[in-house]
Amino acid sequence: MPPVTILPPNFAAPISSPPRTALPFAVDWLFSPDPVAYPDAVAFMEDRVAAIREGTANPAVWLLGHPPLYTAGTSADPKDLLAPDRFPVYASGRGGQYTYHGPGQRVIYVMLDLKALGGDVRRFVHALEAWGIAALARFGVAAETRADRVGLWVRRGGTREDKIAAIGVRVRRWVSFHGMAINLAPDLSHFSGIVPCGIADHGVTSLRDLGIAAEMNALDAALAETFGPIFAELAE
Repeated sequence: MPPVTILPPNFAAPISSPPRTALPFAVDWLFSPDPVAYPDAVAFMEDRVAAIREGTANPAVWLLGHPPLYTAGTSADPKDLLAPDRFPVYASGRGGQYTYHGPGQRVIYVMLDLKALGGDVRRFVHALEAWGIAALARFGVAAETRADRVGLWVRRGGTREDKIAAIGVRVRRWVSFHGMAINLAPDLSHFSGIVPCGIADHGVTSLRDLGIAAEMNALDAALAETFGPIFAELAE
């Protein structure tokens, strides 16, 4: 059966033609310019992942944003929700703890067939990290991973390190969903309602906080340009 069209909420034409990749399958790039309610985003991902698994839709990368909200991953500790009435709070099936989403943040939901990419979930997560690092490098940001904490981190001098991107994924029958959120220019005070990802000893930053006046479309272009080479390596 040929792939069917399953479009996300608030869909618009994707960013200018993402480069072709060496992946063993076609990838649809989806784009929602207006904020998408979290329950609507999860419902769309559930439908798309089921269709990918059944072979009736292509794998996809979805670029979007959310209105201000907190999500609780499968490892979330209730004591890390410091302001439960500040924004809506949603339980999430992704891994990880509490995360903030809101305007000025690029959310990237990645729905890929991991069996066709070697069937290694750990390598897939490392590829997500490498992708975020490569995209941020286009803006002169040296993001790094840490063995003892998730996400992408930026050194701020001395022992201070701030998180610039959160990563949390779910895999169902070898199809991935959820993914990564990169801070372009969100209101960083919104993170104060939670202990982000359960880590109280470090802060949160963004491209704007680092003094980089980038536009969201430039970040989207960097993500599109760096995606193919990194994820193609999983299929080798």
